[in-house]
Amino acid sequence: MHPTPRRNLLAAAGTLLAAPALAQSPWPDRPIRLIVPFGAGGAVDTLSRTVAARFGEHTGGQTLVVENRPGAGGTIAGAFVAQQRPDGLTLMMSDVGANAIGRLLYPNLPYDPMTAFTPIVHLVNLPGVLMAHPSVPVTTAAEVITAARARPDGFTFSSAGNGNGSHLFMELFLKRAGLKMVHVPYRSGAEMVTALIRGDAQFGFPTVSSGLNMIREGRAKAIAISTPGGTPALPGIPALADTLPGFNTAVWHGIVAPAGMEPGLVARINEVFTKIITMNEVKEQVFRAQAGTVVPGTPEQFATFIRREYDTWLPIIREGNIRAE
Repeated sequence: MHPTPRRNLLAAAGTLLAAPALAQSPWPDRPIRLIVPFGAGGAVDTLSRTVAARFGEHTGGQTLVVENRPGAGGTIAGAFVAQQRPDGLTLMMSDVGANAIGRLLYPNLPYDPMTAFTPIVHLVNLPGVLMAHPSVPVTTAAEVITAARARPDGFTFSSAGNGNGSHLFMELFLKRAGLKMVHVPYRSGAEMVTALIRGDAQFGFPTVSSGLNMIREGRAKAIAISTPGGTPALPGIPALADTLPGFNTAVWHGIVAPAGMEPGLVARINEVFTKIITMNEVKEQVFRAQAGTVVPGTPEQFATFIRREYDTWLPIIREGNIRAE
């Protein structure tokens, strides 16, 4: 464990909560950059542009400019944002790799994700779905566990790359269930799903939005959802927590800024993005496009969530000797 970064993050969040919101803050008085850690057209970019399209409605007509800086699992963008001034002019659409576990996956990362940012607001969670090729005679998580125990190392699972969410979700499932499977990493979510429907891998754990069309077309089977309660996007598919109590993980995104931001400014930015993400039209668009759930809150709550994510993935990454490089 790394108690020092966690204490630093907690202290920073506590300071933010202690300061009153600056409802009359002039922010933003000019266009704001939102750095997106992945390329155009993906889920993070879609979310960012959805938010940017409504930004002016809550900021007196100011503009939120989406700037894509993809590469190295989001850490290229993270390194850039970490070097900026905490003046509210440069924000980042956060991701678990760039803003929580990046140094675990990239040991030579030039910044520490647990100390380099100011958490501002959690925006959305995107559930994952455990999927199987139609030829595998399983329909439930319990049947997957039974079949895998009968064939140690006999099944393979595809992912969108070492350290990607689809890789980590499956590793968490395997650890919780006491299973082993052979990991076959690909370069993208599209490639990993294609490998699964071709039968090159028997299992995969993409986001619901990535696997939804294949499931609806019958080219892959949905087994279980990664978050409690399932998802309306796949009615009737149970939560993995029904079989493995406490299982709860999702791809998540929120807004962060460089470390050291003035507390009142943090409160003002939180206020603006909370108003945007809780608009009925935005919530509906997030669900339609990504089967996502809107989860705003305070800066302290987001800081606590990020620490919990770090603690969840630390043993998975270390015990599995997972490296993204």
